[in-house]
Amino acid sequence: MHITKAVFPVAGLGTRFLPATKAQPKEMLPVVDKPLIQYAVEEAYEAGIREMIFVTGRTKRPIEDHFDMAYELETELEAAGKHELLKIVQSIKPDDMECVFVRQPKMLGLGHAVLCAERLVNGHPFAVILADDLMVGQPPIMKQMVDQFADWKATIIAVQEVPPEHTRRYGIVAGHQVNDRLVDVQEIVEKPAPEAAPSRLGVAGRYILTSGIFDEIRRQPRGVGGEIQLTDGIAGLLRREKVFAYRYEGTRYDCGSKEGFLQATVELALAHPQLGASFREYLKSLDL
Repeated sequence: MHITKAVFPVAGLGTRFLPATKAQPKEMLPVVDKPLIQYAVEEAYEAGIREMIFVTGRTKRPIEDHFDMAYELETELEAAGKHELLKIVQSIKPDDMECVFVRQPKMLGLGHAVLCAERLVNGHPFAVILADDLMVGQPPIMKQMVDQFADWKATIIAVQEVPPEHTRRYGIVAGHQVNDRLVDVQEIVEKPAPEAAPSRLGVAGRYILTSGIFDEIRRQPRGVGGEIQLTDGIAGLLRREKVFAYRYEGTRYDCGSKEGFLQATVELALAHPQLGASFREYLKSLDL
């Protein structure tokens, strides 16, 4: 029951970032000096996960290249004696990490993307990480959730309090409080209107799911937006398994939006060990 596999749904078109995403995946947009997808993979790795499953599309080859060996670049860095840069390049994919890629042939929603990974998951409980949600915490958010799974052996969903006017953007959960961090979920609804929302607990982009989710996704009808929603699959799972919502400790940046992406860039730049001090002085010099 250890979590050894993580699924990264990365087939989306990134239309909110056009024209920047016309020829590159949104997951490869850099926040300071690393692409979004690398932050997500590093979070999974720090949680003890070693098999990374990417659900990709036809335009996502740069993600595969990023986690592959760059022979020409590494050879040039070695020849030039740039060993620190070479170490950075080689650290992107540690030797004990496996990267596997599967195509999502049509954009049919997050639930469908997860379903595309079923054979690779092979009956194990697994993590789902949305790279759009850059999440920072100590310990890392996924590590917190893996620890929760070790205690409860059930589906765990990361949640946060959202303003009432934002419930239309999230899956919303409601249930019984287990402790100050955990809720025994009784209901989950995809993007309800504020007046119909059962609570203000919005689902963030981190999940640990049991393999029972696949049967639910397979037999559910299309939901909000005409898509196969993961939220609907979890609602079905509730009828036969325990599902818990976990209020994580940390900060989430919605990097699927331009504002959230800019917030992440500024705050992570300020925290950067080499850039932080000088960048802070630069910001102080601005006439805001």
